[in-house]
Amino acid sequence: MLHLLLAKRRLSHYGLWNFAVAWRSVVTKATIPFEHKPFKKVLVANRGEIATRVFRACTELGIRTVAVYSEQDIGQIHRQKADEAYLIGRGLPPVQAYLHIPDIIRVAKENSVDAIHPGYGFLSERSDFAQACLTDGIKFIGPSPEVVRKMGDKVEARAIAIEAGVPVVAGTSMPISSVAEARAFIETYSFPIIFKAAFGGGGRGMRVVHSYEELEESFQRAYSEALSAFGNGSLFVEKFVEKPRHIEVQILGDKLGNVVHLFERDCSIQRRHQKVVEIAPALQLDANLRDRLTADAVKLAKQVRYENAGTVEFLVDQNGQHYFIEVNSRLQVEHTVTEEITGVDLVHAQIHIAEGLSLPQLSLEQEKIRYNGCAIQCRVTTEDPSRGFQPDTGRIEVFRSGEGMGIRLDSASAFQGAVISPHYDSLLVKVIAHATNQQVAARKMGRALAEFRIRGVKTNIPFLQNVLDNSQFLNGTVDTQFIDENPDLFNMKLSQNRAQKLLLYLGHVMVNGTPTPLPIKAKISALDPIIPDIPLGEPPSGFRDVLLQSGPEGFAKAVREHPGLLLMDTTFRDAHQSLLATRVRTHDLKAISPFLSHHFSNLFGLENWGGATFDVAMRFLYECPWRRLQELRALIPNIPFMMLLRGANAVGYTNYPDNAVFRFCEMAKENGMDIFRVFDSLNYLPNMTLGMEAAGQAGGVVEASISYTGDITDTSRTKYNLQYYIELADDLVHAGTHILGIKDMAGLLKPAAARILVDALRQRFPHLPIHVHSHDTAGAGVASMLAAAEAGADIVDVAVDPMSGMTSQPSMGALVACTKRTHLDTGLDLHKVFEYADYWEAARQLYAPFDCTATMKSGNADVYENEIPGGQYTNLHFQAHSMGLGHKFKAVKKAYIEANKLLGDLIKVTPSSKIVGDLAQFMVQNDLTKEEVEERAEELSFPSSVVEFFQGAIGIPYGGYPEPLRSKILKDLPRIEGRPGASLPLLDFTKLEQDLKAEHGEDVTPEDVMSAAMYPKVFNEMKEFTMQFGPVECLNTRLFLEGPKIAEAFEVELERGKTLHIKALALGDLNKNGQREVFFELNGQLRSVLVKDLTAIKELHFHPKAQKDILGQVGAPMPGNIIEVKVKEGEQVERGQPLCILSAMKMETIVNAPMSGMIRKLHISQGLHLEGDDLILEIE
Repeated sequence: MLHLLLAKRRLSHYGLWNFAVAWRSVVTKATIPFEHKPFKKVLVANRGEIATRVFRACTELGIRTVAVYSEQDIGQIHRQKADEAYLIGRGLPPVQAYLHIPDIIRVAKENSVDAIHPGYGFLSERSDFAQACLTDGIKFIGPSPEVVRKMGDKVEARAIAIEAGVPVVAGTSMPISSVAEARAFIETYSFPIIFKAAFGGGGRGMRVVHSYEELEESFQRAYSEALSAFGNGSLFVEKFVEKPRHIEVQILGDKLGNVVHLFERDCSIQRRHQKVVEIAPALQLDANLRDRLTADAVKLAKQVRYENAGTVEFLVDQNGQHYFIEVNSRLQVEHTVTEEITGVDLVHAQIHIAEGLSLPQLSLEQEKIRYNGCAIQCRVTTEDPSRGFQPDTGRIEVFRSGEGMGIRLDSASAFQGAVISPHYDSLLVKVIAHATNQQVAARKMGRALAEFRIRGVKTNIPFLQNVLDNSQFLNGTVDTQFIDENPDLFNMKLSQNRAQKLLLYLGHVMVNGTPTPLPIKAKISALDPIIPDIPLGEPPSGFRDVLLQSGPEGFAKAVREHPGLLLMDTTFRDAHQSLLATRVRTHDLKAISPFLSHHFSNLFGLENWGGATFDVAMRFLYECPWRRLQELRALIPNIPFMMLLRGANAVGYTNYPDNAVFRFCEMAKENGMDIFRVFDSLNYLPNMTLGMEAAGQAGGVVEASISYTGDITDTSRTKYNLQYYIELADDLVHAGTHILGIKDMAGLLKPAAARILVDALRQRFPHLPIHVHSHDTAGAGVASMLAAAEAGADIVDVAVDPMSGMTSQPSMGALVACTKRTHLDTGLDLHKVFEYADYWEAARQLYAPFDCTATMKSGNADVYENEIPGGQYTNLHFQAHSMGLGHKFKAVKKAYIEANKLLGDLIKVTPSSKIVGDLAQFMVQNDLTKEEVEERAEELSFPSSVVEFFQGAIGIPYGGYPEPLRSKILKDLPRIEGRPGASLPLLDFTKLEQDLKAEHGEDVTPEDVMSAAMYPKVFNEMKEFTMQFGPVECLNTRLFLEGPKIAEAFEVELERGKTLHIKALALGDLNKNGQREVFFELNGQLRSVLVKDLTAIKELHFHPKAQKDILGQVGAPMPGNIIEVKVKEGEQVERGQPLCILSAMKMETIVNAPMSGMIRKLHISQGLHLEGDDLILEIE
């Protein structure tokens, strides 16, 4: 008795849940009426979190533990949690290893195991396994083999329930083996029915069937699934209860026939009949119904003399009637919530009962069992809810769990570096929250889930968070259709995962180099530019304040009346387009913006958006151009912003539906744009007036711009003479422009021509502001701007000194200094210009691989002959190098002259300048003269931009198309008459938004929709890039282009108050998958990412070259990527038929069949990168 009193004292001191531990120390000394034999060693015939859970319980009880594992589970954590671990199922498939009874028994016998705990799943409900244990003298921690057999046979279990007086759902009395038997059942009970695995649970082998059309397929799938999961495909059929609650009762029984319940759990939140969230006790469960459920569960268990832990499952229909469905003769996944509310350790209880103790000896008597509060369990799985809970696999790169008061974690292999295989259940960790009621428990659970950081694999955490926030879940009752009837649960806010994505990007750059193509190898400055001092407080008012107060007309009037010369700074757009291939990043623009706002408030404007910057931001910098506009607007509230609007082409190189152009301008104005410089590459008036109308209707300042070419001082050139420009200006003024612009894209406007043209326009339009834009390619830009100003121009464009000259705009410092103390004084502080210049002197060195000075050391007056626009001059140089034509750039410039003549002497502004440039490069690449192009036009595969130009895709050129070249190129291709966009159907923005959300998620913004409307392919590629690599715009430019050096420490500010501290540690060796592991320290913690070594992988692939002497072999006309394959092997093709589309930079080329015949073999696929002359296909 002393021992019993001692145990009782321990009970009062430690509490009920520790009583079992205290009891073990005295039970061997007490006199008990049946055999009690404590275990010394227990084997768990399972894996993952349940194996770990049992090991922990055994360790607490002083029992040595044994793990078994398959060949695929060598790295799993349950191996390490056990005292001993042994391989089983060598050579077997992953699941079969854990179903191999002889191997498990062998391990147990060889290692003196006293008992085996089956966990759940696998062999836990196999009576033959329980019997095998007993046959070999090993205790089975669970019911007797006979009870396991009876409860595992769902049909027999139904019969027992009926015998015990427990209500059941109508079902078959025996397992069925054919669809015909299912049909017979349906004829009696009608649809819907449900197939269930006869020898297992957990939602596997279950299929609900609503019609005969689904019957056979559902039967086959259920049978196959049951066979795979449980080793037996037997099924039975039940009438399916619509919208029931799934309530289960936890029971414990001992050898003496004592049975107790530990109350119920609500497991109604399910998907595909698998539980997702479990709650104990069930919310809003009628007390009488609870009593009936628990009483029936106990009654059924006593009917079969149930021993150990089990669960009796019921369905409760909408009328409160309950039906027995099955007994799980094992521990359930959700046993944890019962433990939390009752304080009973169910695994301890299982072990003690198997050792021979009775429930009263464990003080587990019904009247002593109470519940306290509410517990919720969420199963965190590696599944993607947005894809039908499709399991995800891969390596966990980051794992950080939620913790804190009221939170319990039962985890499987949830740790950094763990590999999630496709072979087993997707459960990663069970999170259990316990509190006073369901609402508080849900808040704790939500907080814990929010603390989780799991990277490398998808999880269902966002879905679980939506469930926890659902009002029906929190305040009402849920049934098994809860998930199906709440589609908003799938509107998930996905984890940003920014830090790990940025590490992946940095690792990618360290291994493979930047994904942004670099035309030349040049050393990037290791120093960031120094930002000059910025005064505190708000910046002074500027011309934007005038615009906001007076509107576009009042703004234009103020500009015209302003004394002195006004300057517009192009540093933020055209200057870096001209000098640095448009590659300057928002990061470097933002850094200097506050200085500009405080010290340059009397600028006319800042040209910072539109044109090439829009697509390049997405295409090469992986930035959102709208976010750039928004961020710059916030930093520079006082200076007007100007953008380039290509008339009906908006910011693209093609035509758009009219409503797209109007919507674009409206959105640009809403995001902070002020002045729209509207132009057309052909000065095609219908295109321009559409753009003017769109900008004006949006509330912007309209600056219609004449695109200048030729030389009005040369009387021998009659096509683009002074009269042409005057008449065009008349049309633009009549169309309602607020400001008249002269856009000299190539720097052809000589000082004398500037005086003549501006003076003529000033005489004709005395009250209209005139704005002149030019390039300094020939070196005469400052002189031309001064001449224009003297002739009456109100505004001229300049760039800060280090970003001026050559193909850029004239020098800001020079204009400011030359006009100082004259009637043209700009009012700018020259010393502040110097400070501004110092910043850009250093910033420019960050972009050395894109700098045009790599080959062009000075301005060149040959521009007066080739007429290449400044921005395009740099782009052509860039493209020529990327296509292997760098050594032929002089030839490209000469070919540009010839190409312009072939096209009829065009005004060369984007996109017409691009057409001329594409044709020029094509001629150099294929060694063609002007005469040869004209002669062979019918058989050549011209760049698509050239073909589309002749079709009329960008409008009608002044003077018409050159013939017969046009007819030779087009042959029977369709032609567009009039304004190209006029015939386009309106763009359905609603559908576009829906499509984008379906592809990219719900966080698609209106600006995203517009970006996709302008550049669908480029936008999608940018979204995919940022989804993979995160917000790379947060990196400084050197890190973006070069990545960090080993041992380099740096900071990355994600947003205000969130800074990453990163250190690059090491670069691993190449593994068998062609990957390298890159190691970092992130905020003091070790992180690593796996990066494919693209060079190593590429070395394994050798693409064949086309042999020119073999008829029918078609080679790539230039390096590039295959973006579309238009033919298949075995297909007949005709000479001139398109075969594929090849893209190099912004130029797309249609490769046509050089002969008629059959495609014998294709050597390409979409997305494949080709070098020049790489074999595309063979024709015979």
